[in-house]
Amino acid sequence: MAKTSATKLDARVRTPAGSRATRRLRREGRVPGVLYGGGQDPVAFDVDARELRHALAARGAVLEVQLGDETTSAVLKHADRHPVRGETIHVDLMRVRLDQPIQATVILDLQGVEDAPGVREGGVLEQVTREVTIEALPTAIPESIPVDVSGMGLQDTLHLSAVTPPAGVTIVDDLEETVVATITPPRVSGKAADDDEIEQETEVVGEAKAEGGDEAAGEGE
Repeated sequence: MAKTSATKLDARVRTPAGSRATRRLRREGRVPGVLYGGGQDPVAFDVDARELRHALAARGAVLEVQLGDETTSAVLKHADRHPVRGETIHVDLMRVRLDQPIQATVILDLQGVEDAPGVREGGVLEQVTREVTIEALPTAIPESIPVDVSGMGLQDTLHLSAVTPPAGVTIVDDLEETVVATITPPRVSGKAADDDEIEQETEVVGEAKAEGGDEAAGEGE
């Protein structure tokens, strides 16, 4: 688990225009965006697509956005992605102060899955909650929060209250009600169940025939 560090992002101010100008920007390898918050007016900008991709590689990364002569600390608020190619086509950034906590979404990273007794016994581990909302200083937001499930047995349920966040990080979601993971007994396949039923029926029929044969033999005597 690594804490995010500030990443420089060189951007240039742009004048909001129509879809034709936006498509031209994207053909040039640049991504349009808007910088919000901080008690200031929104600022439209565009940035190199490759540079943006690297800057956003760490979840919750604090960006040092260079706009002309001004440098502003910001975090990603929202990103629109191409429905087919998956590449970022627009970003919204939010100004932040490094000395004030903010909320962010962080991944829960399950660890020790293969060592869990319930899994070793053939149980199925399901991760019910994959992300949680946390509150922390922008520079203290972790990329993920580790969750140890190595002690879970069959039919165990792990709630968010059992997860310990890093120092300086507070989990905002409901700790008692939120289920992180469960381990359920292995499901019997339909074919296996049918085979068991057929075997049981065969045993019953066989026993009945044997009893009938014994009775017939007794009558003959």
